[in-house]
Amino acid sequence: MTLFEKVVAREIPAKIVFEDDEILAFHDINPQAPVHVLVVPKRVIPRIAEAQPSDGALLGRLLLTGKQIAADLGLSETGFRLVINSGRNGGETVPHLHLHVLGGRPMNWPPG
Repeated sequence: MTLFEKVVAREIPAKIVFEDDEILAFHDINPQAPVHVLVVPKRVIPRIAEAQPSDGALLGRLLLTGKQIAADLGLSETGFRLVINSGRNGGETVPHLHLHVLGGRPMNWPPG
């Protein structure tokens, strides 16, 4: 069971900002920006590199949920970043697809 599955199952506490039948979003415990929320599908897809065409609707919901969370947290006007890491070199640390919503400070480019 992944760390995020344990959060979804409420085995690990989290500061939740959004939940519906398919998605859970919560503040990262190791934030990389003043606002750092993780948007996690409840159904496990290990990483974006393993997503299938049948996952398209859920992937779209992840992005739209990230956009709405950014708006709800006051980031829309100044800007924010949505990030999906995939694989070791992509910075993935939990093998459960998730979207990072980052904001509250200027983001550098290129990242990492």
